[in-house]
Amino acid sequence: MTRPEVERIFRAEWGPVLATTIAALGDFDRAEEALQEAFIIALERWESDGIPDNPAAWLTTVARRKGIDALRRDRRRVGGSDELENISEDGSDPISARTGRSTSDDTAFTRIDARLDHPVDDDLLRLIFTCCHPALAREAQVALTLRAVGGLTSDEIARAFLVPRETMQQRLVRAKKKIREAGIPYRVPPAPLLPERLPAVLAVLYLIFNEGYAASSGATWVRDDLCEEALRLARILVRLLPDETDVHAHAALIALQHSRAEARVDADGRPILLEDQDRARWSRSAIDEGVGHLARARTASGGVATPTLLQAEIAALHAQAPSSAATDWGRIVRLHELLLALHPSPVIALNRAAALAMRDGAEAGLAELERVAAAAGGAL
Repeated sequence: MTRPEVERIFRAEWGPVLATTIAALGDFDRAEEALQEAFIIALERWESDGIPDNPAAWLTTVARRKGIDALRRDRRRVGGSDELENISEDGSDPISARTGRSTSDDTAFTRIDARLDHPVDDDLLRLIFTCCHPALAREAQVALTLRAVGGLTSDEIARAFLVPRETMQQRLVRAKKKIREAGIPYRVPPAPLLPERLPAVLAVLYLIFNEGYAASSGATWVRDDLCEEALRLARILVRLLPDETDVHAHAALIALQHSRAEARVDADGRPILLEDQDRARWSRSAIDEGVGHLARARTASGGVATPTLLQAEIAALHAQAPSSAATDWGRIVRLHELLLALHPSPVIALNRAAALAMRDGAEAGLAELERVAAAAGGAL
């Protein structure tokens, strides 16, 4: 066993294990502290005993026990009756005295899909929606999602968004304090609220990807670590919400755009235009993944287009074309027209003008660009 192996497991299992531990302990900070203890113990134990067959279950059990021990110590310190002494060592009773519910009280949390029959899936979905609750500021939603679901450290998140470590730590502390003091429920929103809450989750996901895809600041134009994290989070959402059109559409769009990562900048870090990129360097596996998500998005949509689904369709046409000249520019123009009808935007209008130039020639593109500029009051 090597430290990199444990760190890989740490990153992969942090979100699911933290989610399950929060469900057991009913406290965000307590669960995080318990899980950090569990990973310290893992570094010691696994070096001599080897990595267990199911490291997530091992970490969950140790974290839950550590959390229970801490709660017991707090009870004794304040002189309260120790209602936690009868909790079994395997943590089967999730501390109803602390959380106000028992493990059998599943009605306290709304399930999103009857097929989510694994408790870890339910817990992780609750954690994602809690991190992206509308009561939290957007920067807090992003930071908390990367920390709680992605397992990134405060230092990593601070470096990614080019803010001081102390600033990021304060942001995380305030977010968790807001959850606690405002009584933000640790749950998937009830079905009637899902349509208005899921977009916030997807917006956070895409903001993380966009910051990596075209960094707003810093010396590096592309940050692959953030793009990879956004794609990993998208895959989690696809597993948890398999029937949601825009969940698949976001995963498709991210995978397809990220497929060009190796070809988007030159040796000096300068961006390379799409038509000039070496398509042999595009990731075929990422393209295949994106196309697969897109197919599932189409099925889930029932023929009803959404802005993200249309963007993914456009990205797929670019990704699958052998060259810029061989791209189906006519279809891309039509897709941009549909996109403009659903989501009017100067950026989309500009992209349509560019596609029009590729289809009908530079003169047609310039004429359209002038029309767009005039409609925008000359601001473009």
